[in-house]
Amino acid sequence: MSFFYNNFWLKRIAVFASFIIVLLILWNTYIFFQKFKEEERMKMELYASANQELNNSDLDTDITLLMKIIDNNKNIPAILTDSNGSILGSKNLDSIKSLDSLYLKNQLTLMQSQNEPIEVSYKNTQKRYIYYRNSDLLYKLKYYPLALLLILALFLTIIYMVFKSNKIAEQNKLWTGMAKETAHQIGTPLSSLLGWIEILRAEEVNEMYVQEIEKDVDRLNIIANRFSKIGSLPNLQEQDIVCETKKVFTYLESRSSKQVQFSFNASDTPIISRISVELFGWVIENLIKNAIDAMAGKGEINVSVKEASKSVIIHISDTGKGIPKSQFSDVFKPGFTTKKRGWGLGLSLSKRIVESYHKGKIFVQKSELGKGTTFEIQLNKV
Repeated sequence: MSFFYNNFWLKRIAVFASFIIVLLILWNTYIFFQKFKEEERMKMELYASANQELNNSDLDTDITLLMKIIDNNKNIPAILTDSNGSILGSKNLDSIKSLDSLYLKNQLTLMQSQNEPIEVSYKNTQKRYIYYRNSDLLYKLKYYPLALLLILALFLTIIYMVFKSNKIAEQNKLWTGMAKETAHQIGTPLSSLLGWIEILRAEEVNEMYVQEIEKDVDRLNIIANRFSKIGSLPNLQEQDIVCETKKVFTYLESRSSKQVQFSFNASDTPIISRISVELFGWVIENLIKNAIDAMAGKGEINVSVKEASKSVIIHISDTGKGIPKSQFSDVFKPGFTTKKRGWGLGLSLSKRIVESYHKGKIFVQKSELGKGTTFEIQLNKV
């Protein structure tokens, strides 16, 4: 209990610490931005003073320092206007675009919104004003926190995905181990049941009863084989899809309510595909059982197998409550279920068996609320 309690507080402390770090980064960037902006203001005031001194100087005045100050301003865009707001000149703007008066007006509007103008007084003229906007470097600095936050978010997302994938891998390993252990444990009573069947035959018990018991024991053996194959790649073999589908269909039909009407449609010609018999049967069983549940044990189920040019197509239809179109893909997600009881693993497992192991497709072919649903499986032909 203390471990989970400590782990809970560790997570809270980590989140709080991350929040503080982000705030400090943002605050530090803001301070740096303001300081850099003040330095640019000082540079522009020095630039304005140099311009003023240059225009007010005599012919014998040494202007070397003034020209050096003016020439050093190469990254802060500026516009010179008269007292009426008319544009007299520009600096550090695109030379081609500056030929367009509308471009200069837009730049002047931007400069007026960002910084206060600097007044310049020339001899025998009205006052002039120098407007300027933030340099490209200052613009980049302005968006630096956003880029930093995106990088931090990406880094945290990667860490989360790594931990989550490790956790899922551990869970899968646990479930695989439990499944294999279950298959192992089922094997012992199965062997015993096979012995009892032989005893029943020796005692000349009604053969029909013995055969039905034998079918159920064979079914348990198939289930045990399914569990034993979880976590390992299945051995695919060429099988007749019509025959294998019919086997599962017949078994479930004989053990379902008489209120459920079953029908099977397929050609007499074998359709061969590479499958794992146990896993393929598991998929058909899941779909038929889901269909029975969707009809609340009363309705019609139709299973059809037909051949296409390169594939075999299996349809399993019911007359149940149907599935909303918005949930067509959700029904295959682990944990999704509309039943009061159930873990929502049947269809997700079926999708994995069909698409990952058999390289086929499974999807809701059509569904209408109150009328029923049709699932479609596509497998490659040999």
